[in-house]
Amino acid sequence: MTNNNFFKLEEIKNALNAKFFERENEVEAILIALLSRQHMLMIGPAGTAKSALSVELAKIVQGTSYFQWLLTRFSTPEELFGPLSLKDLEKGIYKRNTASKMPEANLVFLDEIFKSNSAILNSLLTLINERLFYNNGSPVQVPLMSVIGASNEYPEEGEGLEALFDRFLLRFEIDYIAEETNFVSMMKGTGQHQPMPSMTIEELIQLQFFADMVAIPDEVYETLSKIRMELRDEGIRPSDRRFKQSLSVLQAKALINQRQVVKVDDIVILENALWETVDQKDTVSLIVRSHAQDVVTRTIDSIQNEANEIFNSMLKENSTDAGMEATQKMKALIADLNKLKKHNESKIKDIDPILDKVKSMQQKILDSILEPMDFENQTTGIPF
Repeated sequence: MTNNNFFKLEEIKNALNAKFFERENEVEAILIALLSRQHMLMIGPAGTAKSALSVELAKIVQGTSYFQWLLTRFSTPEELFGPLSLKDLEKGIYKRNTASKMPEANLVFLDEIFKSNSAILNSLLTLINERLFYNNGSPVQVPLMSVIGASNEYPEEGEGLEALFDRFLLRFEIDYIAEETNFVSMMKGTGQHQPMPSMTIEELIQLQFFADMVAIPDEVYETLSKIRMELRDEGIRPSDRRFKQSLSVLQAKALINQRQVVKVDDIVILENALWETVDQKDTVSLIVRSHAQDVVTRTIDSIQNEANEIFNSMLKENSTDAGMEATQKMKALIADLNKLKKHNESKIKDIDPILDKVKSMQQKILDSILEPMDFENQTTGIPF
């Protein structure tokens, strides 16, 4: 594989991150979905760039056939799969004209995916899972690579949408921009007018081939087996198919990081793949990270989460006493990070950004003690 291919992939990732603020995880995931030919679901409120990210990706990969549709309870098969051919109908042949519709697309974005109704559901499931579309009863192989689904909410139980939800291997919750400077940059349109890189569909297919060739060492298989057993102990049972499909995600993640071998810490991304219900998310994340990350990385994550909790608590309490206590706690976390940094030089690039964030949070709390009125007017979230 040429360095040029690697460079192009990195260039695309960086350009998308420059254009979409606080979407690093989703940007990486959407590229991984495309490289691994898997499907991705984004759940979150309207106006969080779910469709914009998908449209931008379709523009970047030149030569792709792209199909986008907003589903409603009243969506018909014609909207997604094309109208019936009147000429064929006269001959008693029940055949759809699929030109420019979902059966002829490489990349598909379906908004409000859980508004799918029974009229389209079976064909949709078959097309997404088996890459087949039955036209006049005959199976036709479709060129579909990935479906990016979006929804403002999770499907409700008893609506018969469990199978559709299961078709999306990668699932991400997405929210409004949290950090103030990123919000201001978004409002100013920073990064919106820069030229975007591109690749051809032929280059993408080559990258998909190389992703399939990425080696998976025994250590990774053994770690996945341990995760599976621990999940089972908690009553969480992802299907064998989901575990098998997850291997292609790990291979694509390694390729994006310019490696030809999967590493154990690549497994962290599967915290977005191995849960079935929302209440399992935190447990799955904890178990996956405990096996996939080293002790230092887990400690950094723990400090980051603790800093978030302290800062959020301060936002709610909004008193001088709470501010003093929060400042002392932040000071202790900063000391922990500096100690961690001193003894783990190889992790400095991971520790420094968190250290800067915690210091920034501490300064905001100090400012709030000195100027309580300013703090009352703060509506921004945590900087993570």
